[in-house]
Amino acid sequence: MSFNGKYSLGILLTFVLLALVMLYVFPFLSLITGIKTMTASLFLNSRIVIWVVLLLIFLYSKLIEKSPITIWKDKKYPMSFYIGAVVCLYFICAIGGALLNGLIFLITHEKMSDKLIQLQSIFKNNYFLIIFTCLTAGVVEEILMRGYIQPRIEKIYNSPVVGIIISAILFGILHSTYGTIGQVVGPLFIGVVFAVFYKLYSNIKIIIICHFLFDFVSLMIMNFIDIKHLSAF
Repeated sequence: MSFNGKYSLGILLTFVLLALVMLYVFPFLSLITGIKTMTASLFLNSRIVIWVVLLLIFLYSKLIEKSPITIWKDKKYPMSFYIGAVVCLYFICAIGGALLNGLIFLITHEKMSDKLIQLQSIFKNNYFLIIFTCLTAGVVEEILMRGYIQPRIEKIYNSPVVGIIISAILFGILHSTYGTIGQVVGPLFIGVVFAVFYKLYSNIKIIIICHFLFDFVSLMIMNFIDIKHLSAF
């Protein structure tokens, strides 16, 4: 099999595994544990399964592709660049995401995601779960979506633009399980921002840190604000 064939199979495998986790991990864990309602332990186990997906793709890249999971070598920058980049990326994502969600609300009058409302009680004052969830999202999603998928799509189609667009679209689709348009458009926008930055500066660590920070701030806000009340407006 050619490198492009191996890359295509790896991209498909990555997306399918992540989609299966998003769609079926909770029913699967409920069947095994006998727990029918969402609990903190059930959600924690679901995040562990996502790390297993990362391990499987790592093994695929090493054993089948015989290449690093992130084929773009990280460039080194001074600490001031790391700090400035993380801050800029965070505010671009936060402000842009808020504007898009506001626009979607004005057009569709979409209510808050029922899944997010359900998860709020699980995250309430559970700081270990919050940190582990944000760490999982930051590390696993960025290594797989940006580090693994984006450069391989670029190599297959010989186009940086295609790599950015497809990786961002796949990232948005994977968030569709939250059941709202905003939870697809927001991640799609963030996916474009992160993908462009990764192409320009080739540093996965910065977007991992920014992704972690973005999710951490969001979950901490959700921890202190009653989103059920907000969803009524």
